[in-house]
Amino acid sequence: MPIYNLKVNGQSHAVEADQDTPLLWVLRDHLNMVGTKFGCGIGQCGACTIHLDGSATRSCLLQVSMVDDMEITTIEGLSEDGGHPVQQAWKEVDVPQCGYCQAGQIMTAASFLSQNNTPDTSEIRDAMSGNICRCAAYNRIEKAVAVAATKMK
Repeated sequence: MPIYNLKVNGQSHAVEADQDTPLLWVLRDHLNMVGTKFGCGIGQCGACTIHLDGSATRSCLLQVSMVDDMEITTIEGLSEDGGHPVQQAWKEVDVPQCGYCQAGQIMTAASFLSQNNTPDTSEIRDAMSGNICRCAAYNRIEKAVAVAATKMK
């Protein structure tokens, strides 16, 4: 079985896995980073969103062989203490209900806001539209992204 060199949350990890193993399962099962959630397995829900070289990416669609030596950030690596502006905004707005989708939502929002910290409502909706929330907390999510944008200015 091949060994892949993964840089996750600033730390290097040598992982032995089949080349077609989804990154999601490497993160969860090999590295015990369980903040990244399995939702649908086909890249439609966003629960497994991570940052790959800074861009929001669905980890269920990536084979581990595709990310060797790339910079991977999971929800655990977004900030050590929950102090990222998006995480702070999530708390202020009291976004989560069941919380299952929240890591993916936060990772999507953080990536989006790193490229556009002055979004309008339409841009926020477009950026977040690929993430499904089964509790339908979309209005609070939208508000939290707007709050985070003001914190990032």
